[in-house]
Amino acid sequence: MLSKAIGLDVLTTFADVDVANMSDRNTTTTTDDLEKVERTVYNEAGVSQMQFNTDGNIALEKSILNDEASLWNLVQQFETFLNIILQPFNTNPKKVSYRAQILPTTIYNYKELAKLYKEHTQLGYSKMLPQIAMGQAQSAILATAYFENDILDLVNVFIPPLMSSTMNAEVLNKNKNGDSSKEGAGRP
Repeated sequence: MLSKAIGLDVLTTFADVDVANMSDRNTTTTTDDLEKVERTVYNEAGVSQMQFNTDGNIALEKSILNDEASLWNLVQQFETFLNIILQPFNTNPKKVSYRAQILPTTIYNYKELAKLYKEHTQLGYSKMLPQIAMGQAQSAILATAYFENDILDLVNVFIPPLMSSTMNAEVLNKNKNGDSSKEGAGRP
């Protein structure tokens, strides 16, 4: 800036001058200068570098959970918005009541959610949630159930093992024989 000024060699300030230390404070030696700068930026901001940029499998799992959590409020707002749109259609709640629900299913957690929903099904909750978590459409689930149960009569062909929490032999024989005789009670 002052290179063409005649008779001027050095320009200084009246105040004290300190050299800013921009070196990486990490104890491990790193040869990648870009990685040093990136780590320094995160350190100066007071944010963990592993929050959204991970190096390990556990940190990656936590990073995905952070991403899901940061978007969960937005998903709930969409669900609320859809329910507000559906509210005028709920004029006769004794017949049909419409409600939108967005499940917290992602590509990373669908297996765990399907397993959780299956366990809930064994306790009497919705039978459709495990299949929805696996990506099947509700209409396809209902059509498949109708086809398997009413058309192919697979309910009477494929009999699941008896469990005390799901059914008893008396109910099974009643469905099989069409009557309520207790002769075969206790036999699978």
